[in-house]
Amino acid sequence: MLTDSGKTSYRFRCPGPGVFQCALTGLMFGMTQEAELLYRTVQWDESLLQSAGKTAAGLLFSIKCPEDAVCQLHLPHCETKDALLPDGLLSVVHITDDGMSILEPLEITDTHVVVKVPHLSAFGLVWDIVKRLWTTSVCGQVLLFLGPPNPRTERKILNVLLLPSNIHLEEVSKQQQPYKNIKTASKCKLIKDESYTLVCPEAIKIQPTEEDFDLDFGPNYHPTYEIFLPTNAEEVNLTVQDQRETEVWKREVDLTGDYKTQSTDHEHGQHFVDRHRTALINRVSDTAAILDNLMEKGLISSENYEAVRAKQTTHDQMRDILKFLPTARGKDALYKILKEMRNMKALLDELEGSG
Repeated sequence: MLTDSGKTSYRFRCPGPGVFQCALTGLMFGMTQEAELLYRTVQWDESLLQSAGKTAAGLLFSIKCPEDAVCQLHLPHCETKDALLPDGLLSVVHITDDGMSILEPLEITDTHVVVKVPHLSAFGLVWDIVKRLWTTSVCGQVLLFLGPPNPRTERKILNVLLLPSNIHLEEVSKQQQPYKNIKTASKCKLIKDESYTLVCPEAIKIQPTEEDFDLDFGPNYHPTYEIFLPTNAEEVNLTVQDQRETEVWKREVDLTGDYKTQSTDHEHGQHFVDRHRTALINRVSDTAAILDNLMEKGLISSENYEAVRAKQTTHDQMRDILKFLPTARGKDALYKILKEMRNMKALLDELEGSG
């Protein structure tokens, strides 16, 4: 991977004939001989596509290589299996200085569209505008980028991007710096122009609360949502819901990257709270002190703090406290707070003794 003036390109020397896949972009090359590939993404000309009744279905790649060395290209698509049924939905455009031509696929696999290469220049995957209306969902991805903490506001921002699955991470990451990519399972299914809501119990604020999914293939990738978190937040629970409040993506996300610490340090407190949840709801009465402790430690937002206080009974307050502390770290913090409260000692000793 080469970076020059903020633009990224990729170079690979194929050792001989065969099929080679780029791990960063998903592109695959059918080679006839040893040769060096040089390729990069370039911006689509939407007016050129519209005049041909097409719309972008992936990134546009400018590819250079000695003539006759590349015989096939495999371009990654974001279609679900059902969406591949309409004949003629997907094709590949070949753009040169002389204009644009349409290449019909030799084959469409679950992940790629395969075409024969006449000669190299710019290639990109496109949809037929009319036939695209017949299809619904696409394979999508949820990408997370965490910003550095702000000591003045005592907050940090987690950006969430909803994108088609055939946008490669490197293309997005370079625009999000200095934000750091938080690696997590990202796959989901999304519907163009459908509205999605992001839910995060640990958030101080989320903006916007709701946003439409757009099939955006660059050149710019902007966050779909911004989540404002306490600077000491180490774990968050994220859920993306559609208009019917159906969960399309849900993950518990570690913001530290230290999975070993997460799974051991918090294990006892999490186990205790999960095991004795009913007893804690029914028998813990000093919820005001617990709330104040959680607020001081930045483990509960001011909105959730007020929501708990508004409940009429300590049972309901304790039930909400547990709802707003779904992570291992949150449950362990609650356990430690209870251990520090003198009036909780007898109850904790009893519950600990029961296993």
